Amino acid sequence: MSHYGLKPVFWSGLSQDDQQKVLARPIMESGKRRPVVANIIRDVRSGGDAAVQAFTQRFDGVTTATYEYTSAAMEAARQAIAPELAQALQQAADRIRTFHQADVPADKSIETAPGLRCSAVYRPLKTVGLYIPGGSAPLISTVLMLAIPAQIAGCEEIILCSPPNANGDIPAEILAAAALCGVSRVFCCGGAQAIAAMAYGTDQIPRCHKIFGPGNSWVTEAKQQVSQDPAGAAIDMPAGPSEVLVVADAAALSGNGAEMIAWDLLSQAEHGPDSQVLLLTDSSELAQAVIGQLDLLGPISPRANILEKSLRCSRIILTADLDEAMQVSEAYAPEHLILNTCDARERALQVRQAGSVFIGRWTPESLGDYCSGPNHVLPTYGWARSHGALGVADFMRRMTLQEASAAALQAVGPCAEILAAFEGLDAHRNAVTARLKQIAIEQEQQA
Repeated sequence: MSHYGLKPVFWSGLSQDDQQKVLARPIMESGKRRPVVANIIRDVRSGGDAAVQAFTQRFDGVTTATYEYTSAAMEAARQAIAPELAQALQQAADRIRTFHQADVPADKSIETAPGLRCSAVYRPLKTVGLYIPGGSAPLISTVLMLAIPAQIAGCEEIILCSPPNANGDIPAEILAAAALCGVSRVFCCGGAQAIAAMAYGTDQIPRCHKIFGPGNSWVTEAKQQVSQDPAGAAIDMPAGPSEVLVVADAAALSGNGAEMIAWDLLSQAEHGPDSQVLLLTDSSELAQAVIGQLDLLGPISPRANILEKSLRCSRIILTADLDEAMQVSEAYAPEHLILNTCDARERALQVRQAGSVFIGRWTPESLGDYCSGPNHVLPTYGWARSHGALGVADFMRRMTLQEASAAALQAVGPCAEILAAFEGLDAHRNAVTARLKQIAIEQEQQA
């Protein structure tokens, strides 16, 4: 019997209802949090920085040593971190910057009719807020993933909030990453109070037009609430627990293949007790080998207490073939999809619903989390059906321009008149008609 109660489930042997249950994600309860978060947001709006710091004392159990860090303090932290970490941060930042620089959306301008020029242009958001989780795993990689595309987009102010550690400070490594990526201002606060402060502004924390970054269930609830308030702030995307889905064939067993797949699963399962990992394979031998590796490696992991919960919500699914495995993956729409198959590159072309795809046995999801280049802020909880990976365009807004000459209005205007008349919107029609009449008058005068 598996330590985590894992056993292969035969997909084709399940009823449609049971298939849906197998792919069900852990339930995200927000009912109890909703009124608490609403009260935090209300108090921060009225109490400003004092309320933020009071909540920090209440929820984090510390008084912050520093509320806002100066640029000099950030640079000092950058100089003080371990040289090998500084080098790794720089290398990761270079690759992330290279990828995102190539992904900057380009302005476009075309004539849709002679004399009617229409353009799409991209303008950076002025002030953006970045939330960087702290806790047991301060996410320095998330600083790079959020700040670099914001910097490339040209955002004027990049605000960063992160909760204090046990000493009441933001870890030096987060400050160093912020200095490396051009973050404007850094504040030591976390949780729903930080989201509220960035959404509405305080005396010290600027009001942000859009808030980015992952967080716990309280942060997620706060982001949802401020995004639904016209006076609040937009957010990057809906968020849920981290997840990975691995599709593997029998060839993945070669060498230490079962161990590699187990580490891929564990790397996401260790994020939190509500994280979910799935393995889809047409090889029962591989399925059993991976379960054995999970039972061996999980209990000796430093985050074994988290794995005890998350792996019990995970799934090992046997499919009739890899085509069926890909169909199941599309139905699930995973945040991370690892294709560990002989034909991984060809299979990747079939994918329509995933946050990010990792192709082949030598491409662990960990590369994407840290240093390959693409962003690791991805849609979770099934949102990959409608949302994509974070990019430079998320830190910009798309605006359209249009300019018509008199000749163009004469050519295109009647179309607008007919459509407006059909919809019963006379003012729309008359805005065109009045101009057409004036053009006719001016043409008569010139004749």
